[in-house]
Amino acid sequence: MRKALRRLLVLTVLIGTLSTAGTATAVQPEAHGTTGATSTADEGNDILDRLLAIPGVSLVQEKPYTGYRFFVLNFTQPVDHRHPSKGTFQQRITVLHKDASRPTVFYTGGYNVSTTPSRREPTQIVDGNQVSMEYRYFTPSRPDPADWSKLDIWQAASDQHRIFEALKPVYGKKWISTGGSKGGMTATYYERFYPHDMDGVVAYVAPNDVVNDEDSAYDRFFASVGTKECRDRLNAVQREALVRRGPLEKKYADYAAENGYTFTTVGSLDKAYEAVVLDYVWGFWQYSLLKDCDTIPADAAHASDDDIWNTVDTISGFSFYTDQGLEPYTPYYYQAGTQLGAPTIHFPYIEKKYVRYGYQAPRTFVPRSIPMRFQPSAMRDVDGWVRRHAHHMLFVYGQNDPWGAERFRLGSKARDSYVFTAPGLNHGANVAGLAADEKTLATARILDWAGVASATVQADPSAARPLARFDAKLDRRDTERDMTLRP
Repeated sequence: MRKALRRLLVLTVLIGTLSTAGTATAVQPEAHGTTGATSTADEGNDILDRLLAIPGVSLVQEKPYTGYRFFVLNFTQPVDHRHPSKGTFQQRITVLHKDASRPTVFYTGGYNVSTTPSRREPTQIVDGNQVSMEYRYFTPSRPDPADWSKLDIWQAASDQHRIFEALKPVYGKKWISTGGSKGGMTATYYERFYPHDMDGVVAYVAPNDVVNDEDSAYDRFFASVGTKECRDRLNAVQREALVRRGPLEKKYADYAAENGYTFTTVGSLDKAYEAVVLDYVWGFWQYSLLKDCDTIPADAAHASDDDIWNTVDTISGFSFYTDQGLEPYTPYYYQAGTQLGAPTIHFPYIEKKYVRYGYQAPRTFVPRSIPMRFQPSAMRDVDGWVRRHAHHMLFVYGQNDPWGAERFRLGSKARDSYVFTAPGLNHGANVAGLAADEKTLATARILDWAGVASATVQADPSAARPLARFDAKLDRRDTERDMTLRP
């Protein structure tokens, strides 16, 4: 997993007092899908006053947006939810407030949170409020000093649980969790550990690496995705970039010197160069469409060095595996190397003499001062839970997205849950891109889970439409750039 992260860049519980070293206890609703507590505050009170009355919440800034109020907030979280007295940190969240009488969508991308008002697809569908969370250990939401052993999927799910518990008295209607890529994984993990919080889950393009050492699904994907002509073009450019390692690495060295880039974490410019090149084919299918094959050099062997450099840089990004490019994504690589897992793919069309390191493991991209140990049971546990207990869960994948090669699947005991694939789409797949019958069904189920499906939609799912009009500025449909060759 690797380059989506770089492009993403910028692409928080309990209602008890949590002081600098407070103690928290969780109170959960009785059953999944219940409305839960409603607000006891006067609806006439200013929404910001109500939010700031929540213990641990403080205002960073408010930004205007027509029809909404948008707040950037800090929320005091324990570093360790198992031992809340052992220190806290400030976690950044945002609130896009429409109306406390509307449902609320709880979003995380699994990385940094954007401080620009935006609306995720489920928020537009249900015409609701949106709470967005920055994932722990992504700056500035990082404890200081950072105890990296407290960065795991349960701690992050517990962050979400405390935020939900804190905001539920203000936003008393139903809640839907969502996220794309690593955010889709995050929404799934949250549901696994706190299945009574949310009324529904919409997880976009969420990888599911159950057995970290068995990645043949990715090799099969790359052998058949798109068309042979497109695959041949991409493979030839990737191979040619390794054949021309000498002159292109000289260009890379000049580029690094000019920009002050260093390679301490990855180990050398040579290792960074190969990592960028080996991301090339994956990066294309993650972020591009089949029609974009026309932008790839058709005859790599006779292309200029600049043409090879430019296409690799455009898709993979030569700055990413520098120390400066990797640093913002240390939390991701740490999690990939301790719980999430990471793909290992092969390159049968490139002679072995040209591949010195192969697809490098997450350990390569994390400073050696941070200890790591992989926990193989983490993903097996989540996968088994989803297969047996999924309830009100929707997974959306893109047909041409490499991350969909290893995906979540449903077992016979899953209830009112779905896995849909958007034809021809990449890592930006969404409900709007599904085939017509699946699109209306998915929209109808989201509306129903959020408690806002009309009688007409309940009787006829094909009548389902988003309740809010599309806003080109607010509803940016960017490809989920969360895992550069990472989710």
